[in-house]
Amino acid sequence: MDRFDIKTGHNVVVIWDNSSTAESQTELVQDVRAVTGELGYVAMENIDRLRISAHRESSFDLVFSGLAPGSATLHSLEILAEIARILKPGGRLYFREPVCVSGDSSKLKTGSQLISVLKLAGFIEITEIQTEPLTAEQLSSIKQSVGYQGNNLIKKELMAKKPNFEIGSSAQLRLSFVKQVETADKKPQLDPSTRKAWTLTAMDMNDDDVDLIDSDELLDEEDLKKPDPASLRAMDCGDGKKKKRACKNCTCGLAEELGGKGSKDVKTPQVKSSCGSCYLGDAFRCASCPYMGMPAFKPGEKIILSDQTLTDA
Repeated sequence: MDRFDIKTGHNVVVIWDNSSTAESQTELVQDVRAVTGELGYVAMENIDRLRISAHRESSFDLVFSGLAPGSATLHSLEILAEIARILKPGGRLYFREPVCVSGDSSKLKTGSQLISVLKLAGFIEITEIQTEPLTAEQLSSIKQSVGYQGNNLIKKELMAKKPNFEIGSSAQLRLSFVKQVETADKKPQLDPSTRKAWTLTAMDMNDDDVDLIDSDELLDEEDLKKPDPASLRAMDCGDGKKKKRACKNCTCGLAEELGGKGSKDVKTPQVKSSCGSCYLGDAFRCASCPYMGMPAFKPGEKIILSDQTLTDA
């Protein structure tokens, strides 16, 4: 019992089948109960009835299967998965099973196949404890139960551990490399030395070492003079031996200076009425009419406002 690491208060399941005698099974259970003591609990289950037992999940610390002398228990994937269900996280399974050396049997597993089935059932840290040959009685019993006719069989004793978490459990992962998203309210921090260089206090205003420049002193008398309209014209505007003529779409004022005698291509934009009622007066005009507030006029007539009208306005 020392190699099984049984402690006082452990809950243990002993699995048996018909390949071992009742005396050997009883002796094994008594040895286990002697170690677990009154605080522990030892249950016996037949391997064919384990899946219909009422054991709750994660309720046992250890499971022993096929450890009784003379046993030749075969463990299917379903049985191993049920053992993993009733074991506590970190619980261990100790068992023995005959395996085929050459792999020429459809019902017996090889050593590598047995390890693969344990992994599929959810076990980790699978360790081979010992390997021993089968007795003539065990070999005869296996041949009768599975119909195996060969002689290249050995018995392996293995230990498999359930992971330290429950099957189906979940936990949130905290990834340190995830970049935090900056919110709009978070303002960038300025360098204290930069902030100090661009900040003036009341003491700085009275400091003789600080040179303050008045913005009005940046302009001299020449800058304040009104520019000559002639200087605003284009360099080639009206030059040459020919008579001065305003350019097309004149903007320098030469067309107005010549009394409207600019280029013939210069066309006065004509405002077109979309409704045709603009000349009738405000009562017939739209809300967005450009002639709103003007007196009625004849189509094509130039509107002239008297000085009295301007004074009244």
